[in-house]
Amino acid sequence: MNPQLTALKASIFPVDETIRQMARAHVDRLFKPVGSLGQLEVMACQLAAIYRTTEWKTGKKKIFVMAGDHGVFAENVAVTPQEVTAIQAVNTVHGLTGVAAISHSLGIDVEMIDVGIDGPAPDGVTDMKVAQGCGNIFRQAAMTYQQAEQLILDTAEYVRKTIDTEQLSVIGIGELGIANTTPAAAIVSVLTGKAPQEVVGLGANLPSSRLRHKEAVVAQAIALNQPDRNDPIDVMAKVGGFDLAGMSGAILGAAAMKTPVVLDGFLSYASAMIACLIEPNVWDYLIPSHVSAEKGAAIALEYLRLKPFIHMELRLGEGSGAALAMPFIDAAHAIYHRMGKMEENGIDLPGPV
Repeated sequence: MNPQLTALKASIFPVDETIRQMARAHVDRLFKPVGSLGQLEVMACQLAAIYRTTEWKTGKKKIFVMAGDHGVFAENVAVTPQEVTAIQAVNTVHGLTGVAAISHSLGIDVEMIDVGIDGPAPDGVTDMKVAQGCGNIFRQAAMTYQQAEQLILDTAEYVRKTIDTEQLSVIGIGELGIANTTPAAAIVSVLTGKAPQEVVGLGANLPSSRLRHKEAVVAQAIALNQPDRNDPIDVMAKVGGFDLAGMSGAILGAAAMKTPVVLDGFLSYASAMIACLIEPNVWDYLIPSHVSAEKGAAIALEYLRLKPFIHMELRLGEGSGAALAMPFIDAAHAIYHRMGKMEENGIDLPGPV
């Protein structure tokens, strides 16, 4: 194994389960019926375990958006023009996209990272470009094994340094890449063993009449490239994409910094699956945001054993769902630290039977 990858894996420790149980006991003593704040309570305990203290705090938050184009666009699996990837990267810098607008309203920073836009890196975008778009997975691998591994390492290291330099307490991930639901579906199909017909959806408004064609493209990509499901980097290299690999790296980098990662939708689920296979300890650092409307989302979430808490039929991507979830982290902090305890009020409520 690459020594850098070995070192990255070794830097990702399990969360503190003792602290989680202490946090659970604290939450159960708050002045409310036990469990009545549902997933907010679970999140509060998870955050305590991640930060390894019962006196955890929240602070600065940032969404990292990975942008890259896909060769499989040539197979008519998307209706949006490919140049929209670059256009929206610029629009994000200018605050004009969905994730930028939502993040502005919540005081969250957004950083756009070019990992493979087909064209020059736009002004204001962090340039980590591997190539001018990845390979067409219908006809060849998306990238070489070495490119996939190095991009994951590079984005992990970049996110680690940014968390340290900017003192980030939480990160979110998102993507830009026309046609990227095709490789994401391929990754989910390979790792779950589900047929393409079960995971391929319409993406960004693909006509339903072309769904069978998109399923066939994914099936052919898997058959041609023969990704090894036991080697997550091979899967990413064979049927993934630069934007997806960048998100996997960001997840690993955040976990190495003991920092929670808020996922977005279907694309981020696929990247999280890869990251968890690279290093299983990553799982406890993941905070799901919303239930993506994409067809294969439920299968991916079942594989990941994650339960999102936002149900708004979102399917924009960009990290928009991750941004929407950030206030829930602050709410979890507020209930954990500000609510009174039952014993302070002379009350002892029975727990659930």
